[in-house]
Order: sequence, then C-alpha cells, then structure tokens
Amino acid sequence: NVPEDTRRALKARAAAEGRSLNDYLLELLVERAARPSVAEVLERAARRSEKLAGSSVQIIRADRDSHS
Repeated sequence: NVPEDTRRALKARAAAEGRSLNDYLLELLVERAARPSVAEVLERAARRSEKLAGSSVQIIRADRDSHS
C-alpha cells in the first residue's frame, strides 16, 4: 500500500547507497524505533522535573531547619 512515487524515491535512495530497498527500509525502521517519541521525551522530562522539585524542597527545608 505504498504510493508508487514514494516507493520510487525510496528505491532510488537505496540504490544511491548501493543497498537493496529492503536493507534500506530495515535500517530506517531500526533507527526510528530507537528514537523516543515526543510523548516519551515529555514523560521523562516530567519525571525529572518532579524529582528536581522534590530535591529542592528537601534542600530548602534542611537549610531552614539548620538555622532554627
């Protein structure tokens, strides 16, 4: 179900690299699967932000308590 113009473009790129279309497409898929999605990146950032916020609160409380 790949449009003909897309198939031709991909086949030409594979040929330019001296590779079969299957090898070329497999590499593209492997590279794409290895990259995190936008949702995964945002989820990781949110978790890191939560950890940082928690650490900041602990540092501020410890500093405040040490001055009491």
